[in-house]
Order: sequence, then C-alpha cells, then structure tokens
Amino acid sequence: MTQVKTRFAPSPTGRMHVGNLRTALYAYLIAKHENGTFMLRIEDTDQERFVPGAVDIIYRTLEKTGLKHDEGPDKDGGVGPYVQSERQASGIYLKYAKELIEKGEAYYCFCTKERLESLRTTTGGKEIVVYDKHCLHLSKEEIQANLDAGIPYVIRQNVPNEGTTKFVDEIYGEIEVPNAELDDMILIKSDGFPTYNFANVVDDHTMGITHVVRGNEYLSSAPKYNRLYEAFGWEVPVYIHCPLITDEHHAKLSKRSGHSSFEDLLDQGFLTEAIVNYVALLGWCPTDNREIFSLEELVKEFDYHHMSKSPAVFDIQKLRWMNGEYIKAMDFDTFFEEAEPWIRRAVSKDLDLKKIAAMVKTRIEIFPDIPEMIDFFEEVPEYDIAIYRNKKSKSTEETSLKVLQDMLPVLEKQDLFTSEALFEQIRLYCEANGLKNGFVIWPLRIAVSGKAVTPAGATEIMEVIGKEETLIRIRKGIEKLS
Repeated sequence: MTQVKTRFAPSPTGRMHVGNLRTALYAYLIAKHENGTFMLRIEDTDQERFVPGAVDIIYRTLEKTGLKHDEGPDKDGGVGPYVQSERQASGIYLKYAKELIEKGEAYYCFCTKERLESLRTTTGGKEIVVYDKHCLHLSKEEIQANLDAGIPYVIRQNVPNEGTTKFVDEIYGEIEVPNAELDDMILIKSDGFPTYNFANVVDDHTMGITHVVRGNEYLSSAPKYNRLYEAFGWEVPVYIHCPLITDEHHAKLSKRSGHSSFEDLLDQGFLTEAIVNYVALLGWCPTDNREIFSLEELVKEFDYHHMSKSPAVFDIQKLRWMNGEYIKAMDFDTFFEEAEPWIRRAVSKDLDLKKIAAMVKTRIEIFPDIPEMIDFFEEVPEYDIAIYRNKKSKSTEETSLKVLQDMLPVLEKQDLFTSEALFEQIRLYCEANGLKNGFVIWPLRIAVSGKAVTPAGATEIMEVIGKEETLIRIRKGIEKLS
C-alpha cells in the first residue's frame, strides 16, 4: 500500500483564514493518522494577490499550531522546488501542457480579448464566456506561423462536448457532470504562468500526493481535474472536500466577522491549542461526541470518513467556552504568566497579583475578560445603591446599612486580615444575631467592590485590598446608604 502523503498549498495573500487553517489541520491529521508525510507547497503564481510578508505568516502559523511539515521549501524531500514560481521557472508546467497538445488533449488558442467578449452569453442570470473551440481547428502550419509571429496565446484543455465526466469525493460521493457544461479551461495563461487548476494537478502528481484535502468551493472544478489525470494517464488521488464554514448567520465566514483568521483569534486572546481543537470540530465529529482534544489525541482519533457534508457554523461563543476550559486546565504558573499583563492593565496598586489571578482563573473564557472583572481592586466604581437589594439574601438598602454599621467596629478591631479570620468574624456576628451568612456577606461585597458580580467573595477581596482600604470602602458604603 502506498504511503499516505498530503499537502497544504496556501497562497501567500495575507493572514491565514480559519478555512485555510482547517485545511492544513485536516491534511496534517490524515497524513499523521497513517504515519504518512505532510508537505508544504507555496502557491505564489498569482502575483497580483501576493502580499509581502505572507509567507512568513504561513510558517509562523504552522509552527505555532504544531502542524510541522515533513517536506517544504525549507525541508527538501527530493520533489522540489516547493514554491510554485520556482517550479514555473523550471518550465515544468509548459512541458506538461505541450505533452497534452501532442496527445490532442490540449491546444493553442490565439483568440483576442474582443473575440472572447463576443462569445459572452447569459445563463441562469449569470454572464459567462463559453469558448467555442475555434482555435482547435487551426492547422499545424497556422499554429506555427502564429507562434513565429509572437502572437500571444493561451493553452486550453480539450474537453469533449459529448458524454459525461465522473468524479468521486470521499465526503460528497460520486459526482457526474455532462461534458457540455465543462468549458475548455485555460491551462497556461498568456504570461506563461499556469492556472491554479493546472498547476495543482501537475504538482500533486509529480510530488506524489495521495490525498488532496481542500474546501468544497473547489468541488465544481473537480471533474476538470479528473479529465487532466485521465489525459496524462495518471492515477487520480483520493479527494476530500471540506464543508463550508459559515458565521452564526449562515453566511460565508468573512473578514467582516472579525474572527475569520488565526491571527484575529490570537489578537482577541484565544489560546492556540483551543483554536486548533475548535477548528478540528468544524466539519468533523468523533464517534463519542467528545470535544476536548490535544493535537496528539486528534492525530490518533481523526478519521476523515466522519466528516460532514453540511456547512459548519463558526460559533464564537462555543470557542469562548472551549478556551475557558483550556484556561481552567492550565497549571497556575503558566496561567499567571499569561494573565499578569492583563491584570496590570486594571491594577496599578501594590497588591498580591497572584491572589487576584487565582480568583479569575476559573471564571474567564479569554484573557481580555480579566481587566473588567477586577478593575474594582484599583478603585470602587460609581454604583447605584439599589444593588444592595438582593432577593436571595433578603437584603435591602436599610438592612445593608445596619450590617455595615455593625461590622465596621468589628473590622476596625480585627488584626489578622486573612479571608479565614474575617469569615470567622462574620460567622460569629451571624450566630449572635440569628442571621444567615449571605445576609451579611452581600452588603460587605457591594461596599468593597461596588459590583454585584465579583470573581471572589467579600472576605477574599478584603484580604487582597487590606485592612486600611477595606475600612475606607465600608465607610463610603455607609455614607452612600445614609
């Protein structure tokens, strides 16, 4: 059995789209699941869309996500060059296009732009140009005369008008297309560069690719690929088309969504491991419906036969949840290293930042959640005294004022200002007055934080801000309630 070899063949056109990252991930997982080879090829023949620095983004993303390629521009596996413009310079595409001309499977086309425009027709509300095979009927002498005269030309695939072309995809099954619907697509453009489709077929075959993984937007081009493989007499690879990724409104995931690229997500505070895990589930489902996977576990579990045909919805809330699970599972030192810069955005005072970090670790979903959650440590925000009301603890503004007035002298006398010691004082006060703990803790928490929701209880907050600041804040609470 042939060893599995997949490739990731991005075009360097900017940040890496989530769809491209998924293609890379699935190609990597399919290869590694079978102990195969994962190859990187840079498809840079579309010079108009080339973005300087984009190749570095590709390398950086693959390295950061752990999708290490076995072969590529920086790791020669003997089938290079691995950059399409370098392959183009070697003349490989023109050589193979001329081979097809010899076989009658392709032909030179010298038609002008004006003539092609005259072939424009409207089908199903869309304007298209269907080529009429005009140049297929030129004699050898006419072709040579045109070449000698330096008349610009393209090379077109010669698709028969009758019959059908069949194509099998592992996810979408057999697809049959009438040949009349397949245009004689251009293989070599007038600038000598290959078209995306032609370069793909030549490169995949000559580089030994066994499984081609790509987005289902290429499904409609697939029959043309098969015709090329058959024209050359080459073995057709296994095709795996991934379902479309949409946003929450079921529209194609675009830059406007604000989270369409890997870098967007990193900028928003998501962890690389969580992004990779989440992207793996956009179109694939394990048999046991499990959701949290490391890359190593994905390699072991991934079976492309369990991929879906239906569009995958990119749910940012689900990713936030998953990211939160990864944060919870982090060891504390690693977490603190990541969290500290975010804590310092909100807290400039000399407080125990590790204690603050411990409070938020299980409560945040992304690191940028931290500042808003802890800003009260710096100073109590302005608040409406109505937040002292609480149905659950039966607190009102009046009862809260009494609690704060009673607790102030107790706290003034308290020397040991730890959460445990403070809680003991609250317990004794509740016992003496026949009250529930929550009835006393609620107003204290509002007074020291100015918030109804905090990442920790009143006594933990009081321990961090210290005795002096606690007393200042409680006195202000009494003043507000009075």
